[in-house]
Amino acid sequence: MSETVVETPTQETASARQPGPDAGGDGKGNTGKPSSGPGKTIGIGLVALVAAGATWHFLTAADVESTDDAFVDGRSSIVSPLVAGAVVSLDVADNQFVKKGQQLVRIDSRQYENDRALAAAVLESARAQLGAQSFGLEVAKRNFPALLAQAQAQLAAAQATAAKAQADYNRQAALSKQATSQQEVDAARAALKQAEAQVASAQAQVAQATPVPQRIGETEKAVSQLQGQVDQAQARLQQAELNLSWTMVGAPQDGWITKRNVELGNYIAPGQQIFALVGTERWVIANFKEGQLRRMKPGQKVKIAVDAYPQLDLEGHVDSIQQGSGSKFTAFPPENATGNFVKVVQRVPVKIVIDSGLDPNLPLPLGISVVPQVSLAPQVSIK
Repeated sequence: MSETVVETPTQETASARQPGPDAGGDGKGNTGKPSSGPGKTIGIGLVALVAAGATWHFLTAADVESTDDAFVDGRSSIVSPLVAGAVVSLDVADNQFVKKGQQLVRIDSRQYENDRALAAAVLESARAQLGAQSFGLEVAKRNFPALLAQAQAQLAAAQATAAKAQADYNRQAALSKQATSQQEVDAARAALKQAEAQVASAQAQVAQATPVPQRIGETEKAVSQLQGQVDQAQARLQQAELNLSWTMVGAPQDGWITKRNVELGNYIAPGQQIFALVGTERWVIANFKEGQLRRMKPGQKVKIAVDAYPQLDLEGHVDSIQQGSGSKFTAFPPENATGNFVKVVQRVPVKIVIDSGLDPNLPLPLGISVVPQVSLAPQVSIK
């Protein structure tokens, strides 16, 4: 009689036979295939979006050059007096906005008013002398030719008298002693001598009156000399008027008063710096590395971020690139011919003109930091 043996499955064997989640089931003996629902689609889309963004950023970054070594620049001028004197009126305060020609300071003008009055009096005296000499010139132009004509007429009369005396003497000398007397001959001879003396005198007068142009020219020179004195007096008067006008120191341009270095009552001298005036025009000086200049050129668009005013959205363009690095124009340029050369990346100043975005209520102080981004490709827009 044979014995039948029935094997009872153990827990470990049963567990090994039941399909699990890794086998595609649901843990309850139900098998299934990998899911292809919407979650996987979203993940693929995110990956593609990130890849596209990275690609766009790479392409646009290749067409943009930026630097944080940049600052705001603009027009500034030094205000100095042109004449010396005490300040009697101070009409502006620190950081005040002024218009071109507006009075800033007034200097005591009493001395300059006296100088102008004196110069005016000297001018009037010189003009009077010139007028008198000019009248004398007109008289000379008439008198000197008349005196020459008068001398010539007297010479002619003397010559006629001498001719008659010569004839009388010749006639008396030709007569016989019985027809005339020695007394009559002597009288005729004396009359001839007198007539000849008159001719000589008339000839001398003619010679004296002959240089009419020279005598008129001498008078003209005197007139010219007086005219020069009038011109000098006129110039002194104009200078006195200029000095008087310079007692009012005005603003050379629109702008803001800075670095005031004067107080009421101070004595100031010509050329002394009493104000600095910052104008309204602004631009950016950006010091780019030399390797950033390969594709940079004037006219390219620029986005400008201002550290002090991040709310400003400034736009501009490259105006020009300086023909020399910053170190080239220092007081002591580097000398690389000594043999101890270490290559240092140079920076070149680039002027950027601001086209739009400025706020009149937020004037940009000179020297504040900005970050420009230059678009090297015109079709690329910097966001």
